[in-house]
Amino acid sequence: MPVPSSAVADAYARLTEAFPGLAVTELGPADPAPEGGGWVSAAALAQGGDDLDAFLAWDDAQVLRDYGQQARPDVIASFGLHRYAWPACLLITVPWFLHRRVPRFPVTHVSFDRTAAGLSVGRMAVRPTAFACLPGDPAAALPGARVVAGEEALRAEVRAAVAEHLEPVLGGFGPRMRRRGRALWGMATDEVVEGLWYVAHLLGEQERARHELELLLPGATKPYVGSAAFRELTGPDGESLPTRDRASCCMFYTVRPEDTCATCPRTCDADRIARLTAAAAA
Repeated sequence: MPVPSSAVADAYARLTEAFPGLAVTELGPADPAPEGGGWVSAAALAQGGDDLDAFLAWDDAQVLRDYGQQARPDVIASFGLHRYAWPACLLITVPWFLHRRVPRFPVTHVSFDRTAAGLSVGRMAVRPTAFACLPGDPAAALPGARVVAGEEALRAEVRAAVAEHLEPVLGGFGPRMRRRGRALWGMATDEVVEGLWYVAHLLGEQERARHELELLLPGATKPYVGSAAFRELTGPDGESLPTRDRASCCMFYTVRPEDTCATCPRTCDADRIARLTAAAAA
């Protein structure tokens, strides 16, 4: 097999093809990180200073514009973390899911712009360096490759890579969110699971993603909180309706009490069944 030019390029191309709302650009060793406009580095968000203030001002304005009311500062910070962490986790989980390659991205290697025209989530610029892969992967010949023994070792690499990237980011957002420790890692757990589960649905591989995520997060894999937490509900005609129970709450109920997420701990099974049945019919 030919050696790929990048360990992650094909995965990111397929991600954007399936989900055009997110674009990922790889930076070469000599390429400067993008600046200006709506760009912010993950390292700047982790510092928790003026750049984080500007980042959260976007969420504050969006909530006021869309819902006609001001949200609490801790709620705005929770929204902001979700809007960064959801795509950031995909940078690691999608190459693993599609090609069994796990890139490492310290916060200094990722920048995010969610203001780009035509993109619902935004665009990310990444500087790939080290990555883990399995024996026999042609990418093992690339610089920065590290071959691990098997699937469980690679799953450990996914957990470690996400934690390496998100831990400093959680440190920046945490004081604004008035959350610490377990509560923050509960949110991180949900971003890992729900991001990949959503993208896998677009790829027609949602059931495989569910199986892979259950193996990735079986529970007791600190610092993550709980398991992937999938379960089945039964629809009005006896059909199976997959759902999961979030480890955290995004706090959207504080803005719209009547409109919770389908996987929110506050959403009862009857409401979940009604929503999932309506979505399947649509």
